[in-house]
Amino acid sequence: MSAPSVLRSAARLDCFQVLCAAACVLVVGVLALIFWEILHGAWPAMKKLGTGFLTGTDWVPHRGRFGVLPFIIGTIATSLIALLLAFPPGLAIAIFLSEDFLPRPVRQLVRFVVELLAAIPSVVYGLWGIFVVVPMVQTAGTWASERFGEVPLFAGPAYGNSLIAAGLVLALMILPTITAIARSSLVAVPHALREGAYALGATRWEAIFGVILPAAAPGVVAATILALGRAMGETMAVAMLIGNSSRLSWSLFAPSGTLASLLANQFGEAEGLQISALLYASLVLIAFTLAVNAAGELVLRYTERRTAGLR
Repeated sequence: MSAPSVLRSAARLDCFQVLCAAACVLVVGVLALIFWEILHGAWPAMKKLGTGFLTGTDWVPHRGRFGVLPFIIGTIATSLIALLLAFPPGLAIAIFLSEDFLPRPVRQLVRFVVELLAAIPSVVYGLWGIFVVVPMVQTAGTWASERFGEVPLFAGPAYGNSLIAAGLVLALMILPTITAIARSSLVAVPHALREGAYALGATRWEAIFGVILPAAAPGVVAATILALGRAMGETMAVAMLIGNSSRLSWSLFAPSGTLASLLANQFGEAEGLQISALLYASLVLIAFTLAVNAAGELVLRYTERRTAGLR
């Protein structure tokens, strides 16, 4: 390669590096600006309400009483319910799509259908939940509360729009995220690991659970983190199904609320201190998201260290 060609290549590389650095700075700057605007708007409520805002259980705007503890619990509960319900089938589907259990055309069809679920708007999930999930939850909740009503989780009366209804629909919404990322991680496992496991006498399932899954564990952890973040931030479908109640209840069949649904339902008509309180609630949601990402990053690094010898 001639000297002018080398110089042109180096110039293009330097230009590309500058553009990448500028994009990184721009993203960080936009995030900082968003955080500053929310903090600036939430500051009056932070000064007046303090930490009592986080432990309060009453949300009565016309009386100036604002507490988000029920919404914090609702956010955590719906996200965990969705993750617990979506992770096992999501991982199972990923395994079946990454291994040769099904003919290739069938695998491609199943993969297309699963990925299609991610393209459905959340409002459509909400409408489907109203007409399908809510009646099922009300029927099952009535049966469960009549037999196990002494247990706080199954206490009646059973409402259709409830915590469990939102969790069920959220589980379906985050299923494609878990499946797609976990499948990509499983497919990326080198074939030499599979062949080595079979050469040592491992059965197919022993190779999957003893070698392939541990080697793909970092990707599976990343899928779980992204799915949990999606569940915590989901708004429309949850607002349509959870009942939007500010009452603190431990029953799965009682109406509840999340931070995202609170913002969606009340921000349009808010005024005065209520606007600042809602921005304060959005800061709490941001803090939860950052905490989930930080915890996920720690788990991801730990998993990568534990599985470093397999990759």
